[in-house]
Formats: sequence, structure tokens, C-alpha cells
Amino acid sequence: MAFSDVVKDIEGYQEILKDIEILRKYGFDYSSQKGNIGQVIENFHPKRIEFSVSEIIEETASTKTIRLVPKHGSLPPFQAGQYINVYVEVGGVRTSRPYSISSPPNQAAFYDITVRRVGDGFVSDYLLDDINVGDSLESTGPAGNFYYNPLFHGNDLVFIAGGSGITPFMSMIREVTDKNLNRRIHLIYGCDNPDDVIFGDELSRRSRMHANFTWDLVVSTPPEGYQGITGFITAELMKSLLGDISSRTFYLCGPEAMYTFCGREIAAAGIPPRKVRVEMFGPPKEVFRQPGWPQGVSSDAVFKVAVRGGRTIDARACEPLMISLERAGIVIPALCRSGECSLCRTKLISGKVYQPSGVKLRKSDRDFGYIHACMSYPIDDLEIMI
Repeated sequence: MAFSDVVKDIEGYQEILKDIEILRKYGFDYSSQKGNIGQVIENFHPKRIEFSVSEIIEETASTKTIRLVPKHGSLPPFQAGQYINVYVEVGGVRTSRPYSISSPPNQAAFYDITVRRVGDGFVSDYLLDDINVGDSLESTGPAGNFYYNPLFHGNDLVFIAGGSGITPFMSMIREVTDKNLNRRIHLIYGCDNPDDVIFGDELSRRSRMHANFTWDLVVSTPPEGYQGITGFITAELMKSLLGDISSRTFYLCGPEAMYTFCGREIAAAGIPPRKVRVEMFGPPKEVFRQPGWPQGVSSDAVFKVAVRGGRTIDARACEPLMISLERAGIVIPALCRSGECSLCRTKLISGKVYQPSGVKLRKSDRDFGYIHACMSYPIDDLEIMI
């Protein structure tokens, strides 16, 4: 049998052919851009995007959606589930934080980021309290690997969200329901109490209108008289809500404690790791409690960091090296701030750092002494090269 006959039986092949025909009819002819490769690449993968805040939507007492429109040109496309890294300057410190895009990719006029206040939040407090309609913000282009892949993830999906971890899922849910895509989604959304639920009314409305989307709210500290599901998202609860889970792909996004708990419960439910997608979650709040933290190094310890060709700064053991550098006015490239993208890779010339599990450091970087500054904690005096 010829290969051309085999591919016709691949799921989704006919839909791809239809998409190709539509693009041929309505798409842009990029041959007219011949010789202008740099500009075409910049349009799709810009290093920086300048935004104006067009609207601020209050979602809960602690959460707002900030709608960002481009100041120049159009926005690059993205995959539902991706994020942008937003740059701010707070108290003279230039820093950035990644925020998932909560708006769907099928509309191209704006990006929504949904920001929830966090304890001791440096950037979240600024975005929630000081940013107003008409203000300017700058970000990277869309990035990240937490998105749907039709070749590997199937059409039966389970989203497990905790708190503000709903934001990448909201983009996915909006895309699937807006476009009536052939995917089934069951969202299990864990919150401390009903007042913390983000997008609750919209989730209920979309689930009523679309048979391929359902959701369940799980409240861990319910008020007196609460009638919904309470407790934690356990393996038993998943099985009771989902039924047969053998063919489903699980996506998990939420706070650090949720990854630890739900990761174990998903494994206890018999779901193999290859069927689980986990969004990165940034530096741990109490890194000194992580496995492998060296005994004898206090969380209050302060070490000297000498930047080759520059100056020497103080860096706290309990704070990522990147943040210590930013506090001193030394800004290095950043994107994910979670040890995944490697944009902040820094040469460690001498000294030792602690890196939590989950940091995706390439073997070549380990061999040649590079670290990810966003997830590296000094446990010794250091000399680095940026």
C-alpha cells in the first residue's frame, strides 16, 4: 500500500486538507515577502511587544483580568495554554513575570492576562494596584509548551486546575467551545472557598451550552451549609467524577502544593506519566524545605556573587540568583522564570548553587558549568559570567 493511501486513514487528515484549502483561498501569500525574512520572523516571534491596557476586569476580590492591545501592528499567533513574560519596573527594580494568556487564540485583537494577588507578591501587587486603563506594558512574545497536541493527546481531556491555575485552561476551553472543536473536556477546579472561583459564571454558561465541556468545583474549606463537592482532588474523586480514565490525557496547573498532592493522586489512579501534562510553576516558596537542600545552609544566609567584568553583590540563599541580580540592577534575559526555557543560562565559574528538582538543565550545560539563574539558589560565594 502506498504511503499516500496510508495517510488518509490518520485521524484528522481530512480536516487538515480542508484547512489547507481555506488557507489557499483566504490566507496571505508570503511569496510577496521574499527577501524580507527578518521582518516576517519578527511578526510571528517578536522579542518584545508594546501594549496599552484597554480594559481591566475584576474577576474576584483578589483577581483581575488585564486586557492588552498592541501599540504597533498586530499580535503574533499563539497556542492556547501559552504565556507571555511581562516586564515591569517596581521601586527602581526591573523584573518580569510570566502570565498565561487567558483569552483564546481564535481572536487576534488582544491578549488577556488574569492576575491573582499572592502573598508578598512583588509584581502581582503592582499590576493589581497601580496599573490603570491607558497605561503601557511590555512583554515577550508567546512561549511555553503547555498546549494541546492533536497527534499525542487524543480528544478526551481532563483539566485539573487550582486557584489561578485556571488561566491557561480558560484559553483552551474558550477556543474549543468557540470553534466547536472535536474535543471533550472535563475540568476539575479546586479552590479554597467559593469566593476564590475565577470565571465561575462563564464556566457554568459554557458547560450548559456545549455538551463536550463539563466542570466540577471542589472546595477545600467550604463555608457552613455549602452543598457542593468538598475536600481535595483525590484519585477516588477523579474516578467517581470521570468514570473510565484509561484513554484520557490529564493536564495539571495550579500552586506548588497542588502539584505535589495531585501528582501523587493521578499516579495512584493508574495514569501513566506519558498521559500527564504539567505546567511549570516557578520557584518554590520555601526552597530550604525541598529535597536535597544542603544541611548547614541557613535560609537566612547571604553570600557574595562576583559578576565577571562587573561588580560584586549580596545574594540570599533563599532567593533565586536572578532576583538577587535584578534587585542590584543587573537584568539578564528571562522568559519562563521556572527553569525550563534556558534563556537565563549563566556560566558558574566558581562556587555552588542549589537547583530544585524539575529544572530542565541540558546535559551540555551541566558539563560546561552553566546554570539557570531563575532557579538557582546560592549556597556558597559565587563567581559568575553573564
